[in-house]
Amino acid sequence: MNALEVRASVSLASVFGLRMLGLFLILPVFAVHAKSLAGGESAILVGLAMGMYGLTQAIGQIPFGIASDRYGRKRIILIGLVLFILGSLIAAVDESIYWVIVGRAVQGAGAVSAAVTALIADSTRDEHRTKAMALVGASIGLTYAASLVLAPLLYTSVGMRGMFLLVALLALFAIALVIFVAPQAPPRSPETVSFQTVIRDPELMRMNFGVFSLHAIQMSMFVVLPNILVSAGGIPIDQHWKIYLPVVLASFILMLPPIFLGEKRGRMKQVFVSAIALLLLVEIGLRAAVTQPSLSFEMVVMLLLAFFVAFNILEASQPSLVSRMAPAGARGAALGVYNTMQAIGLFAGGAGGGLLAQYFGGPAVFTAGCLLIVGWLIIAASMKNLPRRARREAVPT
Repeated sequence: MNALEVRASVSLASVFGLRMLGLFLILPVFAVHAKSLAGGESAILVGLAMGMYGLTQAIGQIPFGIASDRYGRKRIILIGLVLFILGSLIAAVDESIYWVIVGRAVQGAGAVSAAVTALIADSTRDEHRTKAMALVGASIGLTYAASLVLAPLLYTSVGMRGMFLLVALLALFAIALVIFVAPQAPPRSPETVSFQTVIRDPELMRMNFGVFSLHAIQMSMFVVLPNILVSAGGIPIDQHWKIYLPVVLASFILMLPPIFLGEKRGRMKQVFVSAIALLLLVEIGLRAAVTQPSLSFEMVVMLLLAFFVAFNILEASQPSLVSRMAPAGARGAALGVYNTMQAIGLFAGGAGGGLLAQYFGGPAVFTAGCLLIVGWLIIAASMKNLPRRARREAVPT
């Protein structure tokens, strides 16, 4: 990678990570905190608060992606980050769960994921794009891990209101990175591609369904998981980081060999299908943890490790593949669709997980996850083996 590619990858992955940290940070503790809020006794409202930003992101990702193709990546990214700060300040009111729902909705309205990933794709050659996108995926995974570790500690020290104010400060830092560090986008591709071509591409459709499923499972799991850890291990919520930290760090080490070997040997399809199958085994195991209290705490920890390995493989690989499959003149649009499906998955997982947990109990959450993964496996089984490398594109140094 040349200097521009390194600069683009590191700075924009950092922007992505800072924003996602703010979105993930409440996941490990909000189900417990919500009990102290007006309206927080409703599992449906708790799930809605956790997943609402996914709904508004789903609405905004495609328009933001198309706008970034037309008006410039950095301008659209800055607008989205300002909205994110405003939503964080609204959520910091923290007097009832309804303020949190509104704040999370405004946070999500700054739907810049497509614009950020499109700017990275514009600034990197094809043979280095997987590295750049894997760095973005790693930043998401690391911030996800950081939220699991930091959230209980921050919650006990500054409370939920302080956490939302901290998130606003992190977004201000992300704005500084965009203005002063991130590179300008190269000249726009003259290629004209219709939006219908983007949404009808069968390989992109598979990726879109995959990211929806992955994040729906992730969000719904955290409606139930904190209580599993409390009941299975007797560990208070402010000590959960002692479980998450070693598990997540180990998962990053374990996810690297499959990705590198899959890319090198042109066998990413096999890596994908194996990771999806591993997710299915995790969901089955966590369902057993809910229905069979005698299941050992060590087994629950092993299931968490397996989940993070599969999650990180899929999260790190899919954006790179979408950017390589999409036409150069419609990367923003294609990534907008992809991130829209991710956002819908987050909303569906949070709201649907809360609904299932309230009316049918924890096992129903994991049963629904199993059914979703089975459908994903069927779709992934018929996909083409993913290319190791597409055509080269010159990027200035």
